Amino acid sequence: MSIRIVVADDHQLFLEGLRALLRKETEIEVVSEANNGREALAEARRQRPDVVVMDLSMPGLNGIEATKRIVRSVPGVRVICLSMHTEARFVEAALEAGASGYLPKDCAADEMTSAIRAVSSGKTYLSPSVAGVVVDVLRNRDAPEEGNAFGVLTDREREVLQLLAEGQSTKELAAHLSLSVKTVGTHREHIMRKLGIRSIAGLTKYAIREGLTSPEPRREL
Repeated sequence: MSIRIVVADDHQLFLEGLRALLRKETEIEVVSEANNGREALAEARRQRPDVVVMDLSMPGLNGIEATKRIVRSVPGVRVICLSMHTEARFVEAALEAGASGYLPKDCAADEMTSAIRAVSSGKTYLSPSVAGVVVDVLRNRDAPEEGNAFGVLTDREREVLQLLAEGQSTKELAAHLSLSVKTVGTHREHIMRKLGIRSIAGLTKYAIREGLTSPEPRREL
């Protein structure tokens, strides 16, 4: 039987290249595609694939938050995270979200297919380029944790922060998340207090640095 795949990336050129690569493999079937984290979650629930190949930096809902929701709500699905980032905090956050694999976006084609086969069979796959990062994280597990977005903010606060950084107003954000304007305002105040940042510009810079959104965020969700 073929390995059923959902691929998620907000850059169409990369998505097309990934789709073309995977379709060369007779035992791999691309059953659906997504352009952002919310679409990836919806397609995972609809298709029930074996593996979701997930870009970390996507608009609306980033890959780490989408991974967490997919793993929680779609039993049996496995997620491989793709990212330009190989720093420890991104790898650790992806694994803590429930990802079964982590690859840099510039990985070789055969590594991508090897990772899919390994993950679909129940194994965990970490690219050699990030494996050392994971070892360092484990070695320093007892060291004081730095104040990063994945350790300081709640899931909802990270979601609000990403959408604020992508240019949504409080009213738009409230409608998008089905929350009251007052609740969104409260979340924003909590975020600013926790991070010690008092401006939207500052929050945007922080969100980009932490990988919650890209340097050129899009408003289309």
